[in-house]
Amino acid sequence: MSVLILFIVTICLFGHEEGDAHGQPHSASSGQARAAAPTRTFPAVDAVIQQTISDGTIPGAVLMVGRDGSVIYQKAYGHRTLEPHVEPMTLDTIFDLASLTKVIVTTPAVMQLVEKGKVRLNDPVAKYLPEFAQNGKEDITVRQLLTHYSGLAPDLDLKIAWEGKQTAYGMAMALTPDDPPGSKFSYSDVNFIVLGELVERVSGETLDEYALRHIFVPLKMMHTRFVPPAAWRAGWIEKIAPTQYDENERMLRGVVHDPTARRMGGVAGHAGLFSTGDDLAKYAQALLNGGDGILSALSVEKMTRPEQPPAAPVLRGFGWDIDSPFSSNRGDLFPVGSYGHTGFTGTSMWIDPTTHSYVILLTNAVHPRGKSNAIALRSKVATAVAAALPLTASEKEALRWESITGYNEAQSAARRMNSRNGSVKTGIDVLEAHGFDVLQVAGRKKKIGVLTNQTGIDSEGRRTIDVLAAAPGVSLEAIFSPEHGVTGTLDTTDTANSKDAATGVPVYSVYGAKDAMRRPPADVMKTLDAVVFDIQDAGVRFYTYETTLGYFLEAAAAAGVDVIVLDRPDPINGAFVQGPVADAGRESFTNYWTVPARHGMTLGELAKMFNVERNINAKLTVVPMEGWQRGDWFDSTGLVWVNPSPNLRSVTEAALYPGVGLIEGTNVSVGRGTDTPFELLGAPWMKGKELAAYLNARGIAGVRFVPVTFTPTSSNYAGQKCEGVNIVLTERNALDGPELGIELAAALQKLYPADFKIGRMTELLVNQAAFDGLMAGQDPRRIAQDWQEGLEKFEVVRKKYLIY
Repeated sequence: MSVLILFIVTICLFGHEEGDAHGQPHSASSGQARAAAPTRTFPAVDAVIQQTISDGTIPGAVLMVGRDGSVIYQKAYGHRTLEPHVEPMTLDTIFDLASLTKVIVTTPAVMQLVEKGKVRLNDPVAKYLPEFAQNGKEDITVRQLLTHYSGLAPDLDLKIAWEGKQTAYGMAMALTPDDPPGSKFSYSDVNFIVLGELVERVSGETLDEYALRHIFVPLKMMHTRFVPPAAWRAGWIEKIAPTQYDENERMLRGVVHDPTARRMGGVAGHAGLFSTGDDLAKYAQALLNGGDGILSALSVEKMTRPEQPPAAPVLRGFGWDIDSPFSSNRGDLFPVGSYGHTGFTGTSMWIDPTTHSYVILLTNAVHPRGKSNAIALRSKVATAVAAALPLTASEKEALRWESITGYNEAQSAARRMNSRNGSVKTGIDVLEAHGFDVLQVAGRKKKIGVLTNQTGIDSEGRRTIDVLAAAPGVSLEAIFSPEHGVTGTLDTTDTANSKDAATGVPVYSVYGAKDAMRRPPADVMKTLDAVVFDIQDAGVRFYTYETTLGYFLEAAAAAGVDVIVLDRPDPINGAFVQGPVADAGRESFTNYWTVPARHGMTLGELAKMFNVERNINAKLTVVPMEGWQRGDWFDSTGLVWVNPSPNLRSVTEAALYPGVGLIEGTNVSVGRGTDTPFELLGAPWMKGKELAAYLNARGIAGVRFVPVTFTPTSSNYAGQKCEGVNIVLTERNALDGPELGIELAAALQKLYPADFKIGRMTELLVNQAAFDGLMAGQDPRRIAQDWQEGLEKFEVVRKKYLIY
């Protein structure tokens, strides 16, 4: 009864609103997209569309341009039908939206269910559709369907005869993924067919009923429907732009063009919707307004920002396209922060929060014989509209920056700069250039100690030890050496105190087998005014220099001693934040605080964060670098590479370390005792060809695997022949290092359950949920997705302490 009442109300709301013939702007009769007298004309846009019609590429089009809450330009061009007879295009023409259905109906429907707590984005689809779990789909998540990273086929099999929505659902449930879920972007109608069923199953309403009740009526989109009811067909048919002749030579008009949706009865999550430019303007404006009641502003933001796997090169929101091979309708000027979608029949919309604008271009390009498309036209129209928008100076500047920078969370987007040729001054160089100002005390020399090793050198190659020993107003009283010693060559816990040969200054080891040996001696600290910290970090949580920094902050606070950190680059860049956040209460020498495995911070930034967040409250000064950018890998800095420890010998090994290092506490060799540590993984019980084939089949972004044999000279399996893999880094900006570590552990657990001893991995992973997922045999991509929420919370804290 409630549905019947809703239909009656809808019929009453539907009028005979006719657009003015051939393109004079007219007022929207309802909804949130206010009509306004055109503030300007768009002659360049008109010319592009008219030329495309003259070329015979499309029969006609309707264009809607919105800006600041108003429709500032709308026009109809050409014809809506050429066969079997000619009809002029009008503004109220109804178009088959094809795949725009995905973002007008299915995506907001799913997000509404998420808001109500009925669906969680990171849940397996099988939680809501149990039969979906068959044939290797048990770990595919709702998120992966929405972003097209499920690995499912592009469409259902149309080579066999079938009919009906339930048949289609059954076929989708029985599919086997073409690719490992989460491994690659593959645009798939099946994803949204399944999501359509999910909406129906969870809501208890058919998809068309749900859309009408929860989207169309609230937004007064009264000319938007799936299959029109029979009572309306007489009023609709003559307004509908036909698509093409079907296989029986019948012109499709009021019948969905998409063959899969047609077999499903015209109502599907991927296609089937019909609408007008005016209604779509209302929908676009609702999103720019923050949801206008159908969604919260937070859901709109989440839906329209990059939500694909962080390392993926194709940027997708939930349903929406951001930067992919399908985003031609973005044009050349709208920034990466905007979003949109297209439909196969020739429809498209693009929405830009930066300029508070949208462009809706509706064509029936497939009319009459399905031989044309609107791809090139979409790009030209979007570019011409963006160029002609009446922007203020501040909006132009915002658009310029958004266009240049894109999204930080997009690691390898198509338009993102991968490297540069920089010239970086480290903290010691800046300190020298400023005359050692932060070390000066009036009337006497400042007594200092320095924590450093072989990486502590200035741009001329001089040791920081020697520079400070000769600095004016300074008396170098102590040198502290971390793990691997002051020369960085030792690989043992037996690191004794000594004396620096060049300066005669005593060297105190702050590394050993016991906790007390890893902390600066209190009696020495009390004799100093300040401790200078100058060392190259690896950018990874379990690299012990970070904990040594924390211990010095604690000791300095207790002794009333200043701490001065001379900053150096994060060698694996400061833009990417990856891996599980350490569980609270599990601090150790390889885990000083609750940070992710790859934190994207310099030691100076970490010092600021540790000092405040752990309530240390030491007197801290960071001497920042000059010229470093967050996206810089070490090879973009112009600095000389010095091994920060004996087994980190290149930028490549540093890039692999956050992943391969995660499992080195287990019974495997990671290549220590070879020429390429952290580029190898092996053991006497592994089978190289088998392991390489399995890992390559996983489609792990940024790496490939080659079967090898090697014999390490030290560490695990010293002197024993090992089979395993050489890890080849193919695209470092695409690699999620900690996720690689999970992939390696999961592969060994699956292939060699009797031999692989995974237990000690938890010492460096320090995240029980991730470890439990491994032990339960969960897909590594699902495990990695589950730690994203913790990463997002960490990034809020991290942001407060970023210097660059």
